[in-house]
Amino acid sequence: MSTAIDTATVEAQMADVCGHGDAVLIRELLDHLGDKWTLLVVGMLESGPIRYTELKDRVPGISQRMLTLTLKKLERDGLVRRESFPEIPPRVEYRLTPLGATLIPPAVAFATWARENSEQILARRAEFDNRD
Repeated sequence: MSTAIDTATVEAQMADVCGHGDAVLIRELLDHLGDKWTLLVVGMLESGPIRYTELKDRVPGISQRMLTLTLKKLERDGLVRRESFPEIPPRVEYRLTPLGATLIPPAVAFATWARENSEQILARRAEFDNRD
């Protein structure tokens, strides 16, 4: 299925979105949100508060260091809230903020797009890699 793209409209939309000095922030967020772990962590937090250890167990392959860094970046951006409980042993939970919850629909849309187009993308990669 082919969809015609009006390049003038896309260029105007991108200029509007990336204009007004926002381009740097947008690039920073894309770099951060598009990394290997961030959307997985956000997805795991969608169902509600999760303790650090449980979150680490739910994100396959993530190291303690990467989970900590990812959570700190998300907290700094206002997408995740960290709550510490004065218990023994100490308990820390993470949850999405209302702002963080708004990231779920575009993340799901992107994941759906990737899944729906994965065969075509893999085929194009193979064609590219096999060029002389």
